[in-house]
Amino acid sequence: MPDLPPVLILAAGASKRMGGRDKLAQIVDGQSLLEHVVDVALGTGAAAFVTLPDPGTERAALLTGKPVKILSVPDADSGMAASLRVWPAAAPKKAPGVVVMLADMPDVTTHDLNTLMQAFSAAGATQIIRATNASQTPGHPVIFPRHMFEDFADLRGDQGARPLLLGQDVIEVALPNLNATTDLDTPQDWAAWRADRNSVD
Repeated sequence: MPDLPPVLILAAGASKRMGGRDKLAQIVDGQSLLEHVVDVALGTGAAAFVTLPDPGTERAALLTGKPVKILSVPDADSGMAASLRVWPAAAPKKAPGVVVMLADMPDVTTHDLNTLMQAFSAAGATQIIRATNASQTPGHPVIFPRHMFEDFADLRGDQGARPLLLGQDVIEVALPNLNATTDLDTPQDWAAWRADRNSVD
């Protein structure tokens, strides 16, 4: 059985739009969002890596006991690309690719990740796999094949890995509902998400 691509969870952002609260400490299903997202990733059986601005932060404390590797991003304030730049040096030697997963997306499930990983394997682990929502709007996670790892080192600013998608043959995989496009950056986002979830429950 081929090796699973590890999951790189980007959690080094500053939650600047949360009015002083940490969005990754918000509670989802009885635990912090960060713990929830990590458990979703670990549920696939793949290795999980988490980027943090400092390994001594409260976010790191949330991960106590979790079998994850924390990657320190001292220049996290420069944008999301800083978290991606640490990946080439940290990548396991046998990793066929990497699942780039945002830490503020509570609706992505382990089943969703498995679906993306299966598509990656079916494509020979050589092409980019990008999640879309049910309406085919592109979102996250995104799987990048190993031959693109070194390209991460050239990323800059807060666009993340978007420049790496340009001109590439990207395979899009639809996930249910808005799973691939729901990210929660503000208190209003959280309130709307919880209200919608409660109405479904």
